[in-house]
Amino acid sequence: MKLALYLPNFREKVTVKELTDLTKLAEDLDFESIWTLDRLVVPEASDREELEHAFGMMDGFPKSLPVSSRGEFLQGMPLVPWLAAITSKARIGMSIIDTPYRAPALLAAELATIDHLCDGRLNVALGAGWMPEEFAAASATDTFPRRHAHVRETIEIMQGIWGNDVFEYHGEFADFEPCGFGAKPLQKPYPPMFMSGLKNPRRAALRVSKYGMAGWIGIQDTPDELARWRAEIAKELAELDTPRSIDDIDISSMIWFTITDEKVDQTMNGKTSNLLVGTADQITDMLKRYSEAGLTMPLLWPPFQDVPVSKTLDDLKCLKEEIMPKVEAI
Repeated sequence: MKLALYLPNFREKVTVKELTDLTKLAEDLDFESIWTLDRLVVPEASDREELEHAFGMMDGFPKSLPVSSRGEFLQGMPLVPWLAAITSKARIGMSIIDTPYRAPALLAAELATIDHLCDGRLNVALGAGWMPEEFAAASATDTFPRRHAHVRETIEIMQGIWGNDVFEYHGEFADFEPCGFGAKPLQKPYPPMFMSGLKNPRRAALRVSKYGMAGWIGIQDTPDELARWRAEIAKELAELDTPRSIDDIDISSMIWFTITDEKVDQTMNGKTSNLLVGTADQITDMLKRYSEAGLTMPLLWPPFQDVPVSKTLDDLKCLKEEIMPKVEAI
């Protein structure tokens, strides 16, 4: 099981020093990767619980975000090249890049440069986004109904730019004649690419297979949900004309993580469950269940509020030094 840290750059208030401390510790503890979060805006409507959709379009969540519109959160994309500068071993990325907010060719060219900055340690995770209000702030309102098609075109453009000296594309969201885009990524044929998925295993499987992607990333998936996703993606892969199987890709999920002194109610209640929130013994047992379900890379997500970074630093040490040896012993 690969450990991944999901930096809490999306918080009511967070400092660069806090993110630095978390990043340095993750490297010291040999975490496999470190990721930032993509969140452009928090609408005022969120403060009133009046977003058009519930958080992440997930059942059981309010129509609001866990950070206020006056929150002093940090943008995830500028932190990725910063991570390249302050790390030397861990892989880096943003989970997930909402493609409709970015011009595909420009994104491809910039990520290629970042791959050079980190000496070939970049991961690229892609998704469609879910919040119409954020699409409006990104001047992408018209793209919302066709956001999944935008992801597909972005993947094709990225791989085309990264794999060719000169590349052209004529599609719905991008239309350009043959151009050169500068340096290619250090990683060949390109950086590992991950597909985000919340609702449609077949779509995820098709993308993973067709575009040779390295993995799938969910959010707050219970062990049972994760096993279902893995089985359905495996089934789709088996039916496609591809030599790849489910064992060739990473199965990951972004999961809130805190170690508590007292036992926590971990009754399964879908994505609102306390999955990796609990005592060290509870988290050990849950990670064993995840391992059996096929989770290969938990993205450990410090809470949005109420837990100081100093506590998370201690929790990460406990996880690596005390919990994981028990999990890996199964």
